[in-house]
Amino acid sequence: MDSQLKFAAIDIGSNAVRLLLTGVFENGHSPTFRKMSLIRMPIRLGDDAFTQKQISDNKVTQLVKAMVGFNHLIDSFQPLDFMACATSAMREAENGPLIREQILNQSGIHVEIIDGKKEAEIIFENKSTDLFGGNNAYLYVDIGGGSTEITLFSQGRSITSGSFNIGTIRLLEDLVTKAYWDKMKQWLKNYTAPYASIAAIGSGGNINKVFRLANSKIGKPLSDNKMTKVRRFLKHFTVEQRIRELGLRPDRADVIIPALDIYLKIMKWSNIRKIYVPQIGLADGIVRILYKKYKTSAMGATSDSLLKESKLDSMI
Repeated sequence: MDSQLKFAAIDIGSNAVRLLLTGVFENGHSPTFRKMSLIRMPIRLGDDAFTQKQISDNKVTQLVKAMVGFNHLIDSFQPLDFMACATSAMREAENGPLIREQILNQSGIHVEIIDGKKEAEIIFENKSTDLFGGNNAYLYVDIGGGSTEITLFSQGRSITSGSFNIGTIRLLEDLVTKAYWDKMKQWLKNYTAPYASIAAIGSGGNINKVFRLANSKIGKPLSDNKMTKVRRFLKHFTVEQRIRELGLRPDRADVIIPALDIYLKIMKWSNIRKIYVPQIGLADGIVRILYKKYKTSAMGATSDSLLKESKLDSMI
């Protein structure tokens, strides 16, 4: 019978805060990760952080209350381990460290504010390339409200990664300069040029929604042409109509086109025509790190036990 291990992850992003509860099933082969529950709170920290460099008192109150609630859910779920990470909004807000202390004091949850490189490394733990084949290299792209994280890997290993201050909320607030775009463009052209066959892997709620709007099949890539058609389709609707008629979440309806613009530029500059959408993200990567940590710890405990038994046998 399969055994189940439980882990929890919190992702404090620029557009929303998420709690992921995951069961890991071991059946003697590779583990299976199954989402038991995903709770998403639409607290847009990036609105304040990217324009005022401060997260407002109202948003802080919302965030702290959400974290207190998450702590109760985690206690009920009883995971073996959990981790909470905050990304670009918290790391750019001048009061980010104070908010982290407030969260710790009121909820008991320690939040790690991670930089772009660490964020990309965690996302890469999902190793989505294991699911796809036929390409020499992949660009793993995660677009958030405040930043875009890109990891280039080939033959199963990471070659390089980059973090860019280009995100959906920044675009909405007109905070992305030409210099930011030029930096990303040059980075992509430099690192992707040596590869004859390259595809993209998209991570995040926006590309997941685009994937569904394009009626794409799971496991099949989404073409740049289909993405352009989805963008053209969405442009016919106002933000209110996207919510009312298309069923988009209010905090998704205004950022989905900026996300598409970023993805399409990345694909154009990298000469990429298709993107895979495995529908996983930062929280999934955190769970995989926790599982790996647990297995390493368990193996170490087993080794210590065997060593003690060996010493005991030699004494008898």
